[in-house]
Amino acid sequence: MDTTELLLMLAFTLPISFLPGPNNLLSAAHSSQHGFRNTLPLILGMILGWVLLGIIVGYGALFIEENQSLLTSLTYIGIGYIIYLSYKIATAHLLEEGDSNEEGTATGILLQVVNGKAFIHLLILMTTFGHVFGGGIAGKMMIVLVNGLVKLIGWLLWGACGSGLKQIFSDPKSGILINRIMGLSLFGVAIWIGINLQK
Repeated sequence: MDTTELLLMLAFTLPISFLPGPNNLLSAAHSSQHGFRNTLPLILGMILGWVLLGIIVGYGALFIEENQSLLTSLTYIGIGYIIYLSYKIATAHLLEEGDSNEEGTATGILLQVVNGKAFIHLLILMTTFGHVFGGGIAGKMMIVLVNGLVKLIGWLLWGACGSGLKQIFSDPKSGILINRIMGLSLFGVAIWIGINLQK
């Protein structure tokens, strides 16, 4: 294992994993509506989707890199799905914990599979830091697991923050305001991904 490359990989991963993004904002928004405990299945789906995507990208990194139109198409699908989620959050009424409309594990998995940002993140990891744990598919899977652990910590922290917001803004007007803010923030992330896709 190359310690210097590992530190560089973590320096690349930490900001992406802890700054606002589709998964972090969805974790916070969902937790603010349904509570932290009921957000855990969503986060479980996110980590399962991340690992699944990592395996796919690990095996198909060269093919994806050589087919830019495929990556672009997947990114646009991801943007559309993020906008859909932002609309659902922004227009939601204040919900009681355990409400049946909560997002679950399947949503978390789907968000990773159609998340162009996650594809790009994994491609960079596989191509730039692909030899941190040695070559071959085993080394690439270690990259997926290490980065998945960092992301899991980030999603749990954002979910805990969202749950805290629910406690602070428990009256209906404040709760709806938080939903609007979270939904608009998630919409902003979708726009940001779309703008950067054009560069």
